[in-house]
Amino acid sequence: MSIATPTRSVRVAKPNDVVASYATLLKQVRKEGLMTRRRRFYISVFAVLVLAMGAAWTGFALLGDTWFQLLIAGALGLVFTQVAFLAHEASHRQIFKTRGANDWSGRVLAAGVVGISYQWWMNKHSRHHNEPNVKGKDPDLEIDTISFIEEDAAKAKGLQAWITRRQGYLFFPLLAFEGLNLHAKSIATLFRPGGVSGRWVELALLAMRFGAYLGILFWFLPIGMAFAFLGVQLAVFGIYMGASFAPNHKGMPIIPENSKLDFFQKQVLTSRNIRGGNFINNAFGGLNFQIEHHLFPDMPRPHLRRAAVIVREHCERLKVPYHEVGVAASYGAVVSYLNRVGLAARDPFDCPMVNRYRRR
Repeated sequence: MSIATPTRSVRVAKPNDVVASYATLLKQVRKEGLMTRRRRFYISVFAVLVLAMGAAWTGFALLGDTWFQLLIAGALGLVFTQVAFLAHEASHRQIFKTRGANDWSGRVLAAGVVGISYQWWMNKHSRHHNEPNVKGKDPDLEIDTISFIEEDAAKAKGLQAWITRRQGYLFFPLLAFEGLNLHAKSIATLFRPGGVSGRWVELALLAMRFGAYLGILFWFLPIGMAFAFLGVQLAVFGIYMGASFAPNHKGMPIIPENSKLDFFQKQVLTSRNIRGGNFINNAFGGLNFQIEHHLFPDMPRPHLRRAAVIVREHCERLKVPYHEVGVAASYGAVVSYLNRVGLAARDPFDCPMVNRYRRR
């Protein structure tokens, strides 16, 4: 059995061999103590972020009415993204032992600090983890300005088609709007009919967060500067979030909806790791070890590097491809993949042969 990608075909190992071996791999990881909680690590990370947030707002107060405030806006965009990483880890039960403690901390961090619905993230991200890069099942493949599969790209019309044909090159500029998109989409889900866990708690947290944040900006800064501050903060937040999550799966194999691929290969073949030391690990919030994160979603961030050694050796024994690249190569793969998908939105009157000779 093989799975097609935009550039290659990946051979899939015999299911029985892999399914049986995953239990052994999980047992080995647990024996190494890699599933144990690292509360001190997360307390340290939280303390650093609190200090960074305090420093940013202190700088805001000291700078006053000056365009240098945009530097503070950029810094807050970075800090909010790091807080979002912590909320993501809480949603995976990586921080505390109990589900309730993780959910409450994640909800406060996501809704109360970052300004994104925790329940929306939980629903969307859980579906992604269950069916990564599975066509028709992974919500991260759904069209949202950018098309991630050719079928969606081919449906694009007008301005959308123009963007889609160039979406690889426009990827990072478009991410500048992703922060606003995340806020709007997640909050909108809290107003939909039906049962939403923690709806009123999240709405209260979001109201306090945006009330305080926007109140401070528009009270202490001229209106034009306040809007510029907000724009820079949202742009940095969107670019940082998108640049951290996109390299993990974009450009990796797309699995057919009716595929019977086993859990281990589904997670490994669709994920990409990013090489780097502690700086990369902290900058990506541990998402650079995407393969291990998908295999062991509740594994704390500090253990992912040790787990990667075990998983890599395990994949070599089973002859299952283990994909790991540098930062630049990962972004290059994303841009190339999006451009290839975007070709499906080519104007039906746009003849490649004519264009080829026209450029000569």
